[in-house]
Amino acid sequence: KSAETSPSVVFENIQGCSLKRLSMLLESISGLAVDDDFTVEVIPDINVAVATFIKSIDAEEFVKKCSQNKKVNELKITARLLELTRSIKAENVPASVSAECISVYFQSPQNGGGPVSDVQLFPEKNAAIITFCDHKGNT
Repeated sequence: KSAETSPSVVFENIQGCSLKRLSMLLESISGLAVDDDFTVEVIPDINVAVATFIKSIDAEEFVKKCSQNKKVNELKITARLLELTRSIKAENVPASVSAECISVYFQSPQNGGGPVSDVQLFPEKNAAIITFCDHKGNT
């Protein structure tokens, strides 16, 4: 698949499905193993989970398989590709860390980063928004 396709899939309306159940369902649909081939992060506040594939797959085809899966439909879960973005939110950032330090850290290829165009600090929330020059830096 092209580098322009996100390796992540968003699952919405997951309130009736535990992380374990969702992970097993995704393993069944994809034929891949959670933790080895993909990770799943649940965002309970908005009833969403995000599966990020470590192993290269056709994410668009996977979304299509999910929409045709009987159990996914019974649970009323929807799946879509996660949009590519140039910005990420870093949490638990100590208030003493400078924007320059964060920029250097996230520019490092060893940390999965790339060229950073902007860093916005939110010390009261211990967070920062890092914007990359293109979406390839936010891995």
